[in-house]
Amino acid sequence: MIKGSCCCGAVQFELTETPSMMGTCHCSRCRKVGASTLVFVKSENFRITQGRDQISTFKAEPPYKYDRCFCSVCGSALGEVLSEGESFPVVANCIDSDLEIENQFHEFVSEKPCWLKIGDSAKQFAEHPKF
Repeated sequence: MIKGSCCCGAVQFELTETPSMMGTCHCSRCRKVGASTLVFVKSENFRITQGRDQISTFKAEPPYKYDRCFCSVCGSALGEVLSEGESFPVVANCIDSDLEIENQFHEFVSEKPCWLKIGDSAKQFAEHPKF
């Protein structure tokens, strides 16, 4: 079982399988909420075990497509843990267990700040990836 939580522990969740992929978003919105590296999980493998009522949502506006959830107690970015989709992103920093997964892509590289240097060989996309 893979465990995850916010900084204060008010929100906790678990995964029954390793996320399908990891990616880094460089859009200004993800950077500002401190949620740039994301893992993608299948909804059938994800369960909130504590604190669902402590989760608040910031609604997405185009060109962004994912609403972002965060802990209303400590402010930790969580990704889209309230999504009803088949799969959705969860902030990698919220995973408490070690993951055997590597970054596979960088999205919204067109919004990356000049001071940030990408140091891996993952694919890069100007906006959302086309897989």
